[in-house]
Amino acid sequence: MATHEQIYQNQSDIYELMISKQPELSEVIREIRNFQDLAVLDLGAGTGRLSSAVAKDAGSLICTDISASMLELLDQKLIGQGLERNWSTVVADHRELPLADKSIDLAVSGWSIGYLANTDNDDWAENLERVMSELHRVLKPQATIIIFETMGTGTETPNPPGFLTKYYTALEEEYGFQHKWIRMDYTFSHVEEARQCTEFFFGEELGRKILDNQWSTVPECAGIWWKHI
Repeated sequence: MATHEQIYQNQSDIYELMISKQPELSEVIREIRNFQDLAVLDLGAGTGRLSSAVAKDAGSLICTDISASMLELLDQKLIGQGLERNWSTVVADHRELPLADKSIDLAVSGWSIGYLANTDNDDWAENLERVMSELHRVLKPQATIIIFETMGTGTETPNPPGFLTKYYTALEEEYGFQHKWIRMDYTFSHVEEARQCTEFFFGEELGRKILDNQWSTVPECAGIWWKHI
């Protein structure tokens, strides 16, 4: 099975198809911070799940990701939506952002920081500290950070992977984030589509679970962490 990094580089179109089956998040973001006319950063933007949610109303949008192929798909998607171009894409590491100090009103990050801040990395705490330092550097006074991460795939209530729990605890206890969770189910037209569109990313165990439960809708829980600077 390909790693997630390999999928992001080489199968971005299949990944985009999968996440297109989840709910749109503009209102979830807007409940925390109205992004009308704001300067927005999408950190780890991928194929544009969050960028698509905010681009229409944002004043400006910078989309960063380590994968150029994901950003190319993001660019094509936003162009295809017929939006006036208010966005730019930048290949960048979360820990070293090529952005000006105090230039961003709202930073959003979806399912991305956890790749650096999970305990499979010996230096996860240092990585998280560097990401938070960079975010605070580029954010204006009274700016907001909103982070989305998984709380479990194939589960109807939160059951996050063990390698992410210290990261989540650090967000709340060390960095002062508030937290809630929502359902982010994948809705497919039939069971076999659900299996084909998720197994390549989540593995055979989820594929078997989908068949055993005859799921055309695959349950997913997501955590939301937010902080006003």
